[in-house]
Amino acid sequence: MTSAVPQTDRRRWFALAIVMTAAFMDLVDVTIVNVAIPSIKQDTGASFSAIQWITAGYALAFAAGLITGGRLGDIHGRKKIFLLGIGGFTLASALCGLAANPEMLIASRILQGATASLMVPQVLAIVHATFPAHERGKVFGMFGAIVGLGAVSGPMLGALLTEWNLFGLEWRPIFLINLPVGVAALLLGSRFITESRAPKALRLDLVGVVLVALGLLMLLYPLTRDHMEHDWQLWEFATMAAGLLVFAVLAAYEKYKTRKDGSPLIELSLFRVKSFAAGIAVQLTFGVVCGIFFLVWTLYMQIGLGWSALHAGATGIPFSLAVSAAAGMSVQKLVPRFGRKVLQAGALTMATGVLVYIWEAGHYGSSIVSWQMALPLVVMGAGMGLIVAPLTDAVLSEVPKEHAGSASGLINTTQQMGNALGLGLVSVVFFGVIDQDRLRPAEVGTAFTEAFQHSLWWVAGVLVAIFFVMTALPKKPRQHLEGGADKEPADAAVKEPAPLGA
Repeated sequence: MTSAVPQTDRRRWFALAIVMTAAFMDLVDVTIVNVAIPSIKQDTGASFSAIQWITAGYALAFAAGLITGGRLGDIHGRKKIFLLGIGGFTLASALCGLAANPEMLIASRILQGATASLMVPQVLAIVHATFPAHERGKVFGMFGAIVGLGAVSGPMLGALLTEWNLFGLEWRPIFLINLPVGVAALLLGSRFITESRAPKALRLDLVGVVLVALGLLMLLYPLTRDHMEHDWQLWEFATMAAGLLVFAVLAAYEKYKTRKDGSPLIELSLFRVKSFAAGIAVQLTFGVVCGIFFLVWTLYMQIGLGWSALHAGATGIPFSLAVSAAAGMSVQKLVPRFGRKVLQAGALTMATGVLVYIWEAGHYGSSIVSWQMALPLVVMGAGMGLIVAPLTDAVLSEVPKEHAGSASGLINTTQQMGNALGLGLVSVVFFGVIDQDRLRPAEVGTAFTEAFQHSLWWVAGVLVAIFFVMTALPKKPRQHLEGGADKEPADAAVKEPAPLGA
């Protein structure tokens, strides 16, 4: 009997390592393509429109399928859907790497995003279903560290693989590198992850699936179009407005579906959980911050300052390290003592780093070097780390376990929507202050520096707004309340399957 506990513990942590690796693969794949675009364009002869779809196709398919992917895990089993997703993701990565033309690459990227939407929601759901409340803080700290590492590792890894030109394959290794990792995760996951699903028999809400996909595509497609060379069109605004109407119809239908058979795609009851509703609002606004910052930061360094992709990627290392360190510290040491004040401190810390960056960009101008950026990047990374890990913990802390997949899908979808909104705002806050038609080559550095500063003022403003939205979060997540270390939501306490390896 005594030897069974360590074995169970080992299996749980092996399973955690597997699902975290899958999450890292997705985070890297979102950003790794950007730095390889020149190589892809030159090698395949892709048009600028095709290049757009190579990047946007993944994001659209991913966002449109996340809620459905989470619900499928609740219904059919999170392990089963996770393995299906990672298998499909690995196959799609191979097709991307072997693409013979731009059309095949676009189709493969859409397939890659769709399979990632099956894989990613199961990560948080498996963690939520596997680890008791008092252990989740440590686990979400690791998840936050993975988020920080993935945010910067994608461009860095993409730059290295492209510049090395392994076996003369040019850009293709950025996709082919997923193959050995995916196969290993598939084999190990089938052994170490134990199945869990919602205890109540559910059915997939196909009408909800169609409405979610349609609403998200209508809202996000105009935001993913190129607005750097073309002005916004009336039909784009009309499409986004119609997308909001589709979401209103979805909400009404989901209420009806709940009354009819209790198997809606989206559990609207989750929004009555104060911590979940407030956390979703924070996720959305924080996604806007990330969507704006990471794109304008890349444009500023690679076009404005003329740095190579490798130079720009290496510059982000202090940021990544700061996120990882702060994420681990926040959930293990700070949140149990100070609760939501840690997240609020993170928002203010990140805003402080943004203000320092604004000053440095103006003070040093186009002659700024990487080490001078280290201070604001470390401060910003520390602030981000104080937010990302505790936020996930806070959002899911009071969610019934049988709805963990649906909640996880909503969290990821909301983050993707925020990112898309941020990317859409870049055309306003960054390129809106650059007169590209009259810009001479000698003026590029100054113009991009000024646009970067202008964009960061928007980022700082949104972070201040996030600070106030965070006041709606619970003072402390349920598992950190005194005497509540082992408490679970009442309706999930006896229904969830045993932990992994039990």
